[in-house]
Amino acid sequence: MSEEVKARRVARKVSSDEDVTPGAGRPRTRAAKAALPQMALDLFADVAADLTCGVDEVGRGPLAGPVVTAAVILDPSRPIKGLADSKKLTAQRREALYEEIVERSLAYCIAEASVAEIDSLNILHATMLAMQRAVNGLPRVPTLALIDGNRCPALPMRAEAIIKGDDTVPAISAASILAKVTRDRQLVALHEEFPQYGFDEHVGYGTPRHLEALRLHGPSPHHRQSFAPVREAFEIFGVLTVSRLARSS
Repeated sequence: MSEEVKARRVARKVSSDEDVTPGAGRPRTRAAKAALPQMALDLFADVAADLTCGVDEVGRGPLAGPVVTAAVILDPSRPIKGLADSKKLTAQRREALYEEIVERSLAYCIAEASVAEIDSLNILHATMLAMQRAVNGLPRVPTLALIDGNRCPALPMRAEAIIKGDDTVPAISAASILAKVTRDRQLVALHEEFPQYGFDEHVGYGTPRHLEALRLHGPSPHHRQSFAPVREAFEIFGVLTVSRLARSS
């Protein structure tokens, strides 16, 4: 190869190097990364952290009120002592843990499916819908959802069902506590409007007192018509509701 040809090749290489956009083909610098949309950075951070959320529901069995779900991503650097199945905790302990979970978790979301949705979809599908709402409502995107029970809702990330997870997986325990406290508060508030049912005592479950109240007063607008004891009360009272009974008395 002649010296002239070598010189031309060297010249072309130098010219090509000078025309390359600075940083092209190289790892992103901090400045370049900062230029990415914040949402993309949050997503990258979540994937890198391998975030796991726990999901649980409260209120599948009651005759009244919504089914409430929660999704929680705990912060490993801020552990919460005493997490357990919400049903095994006292009301006072649940309330205290509720505040800790809200304050210390990386993210949480509480959602529900209404009485109308329960009657329209059935309780199972309404519960799955409420779980979807809780997970999709998290301000951070989890990479794995751990669901209490034996069935998972359709989610955009990997999900695993864990039987009795509310007693063995801290994130699910936290979710059960948020859901339980939220629903109990709702039923206590409902008691103020319909004191004859005793919602503050049984929070909607079919206790003897609740069933007797249904026989005496008929169902309220917050009762699930698709549940047998409520449906039977509707058959007796027709469309007559508590509010209409109150006006006629």
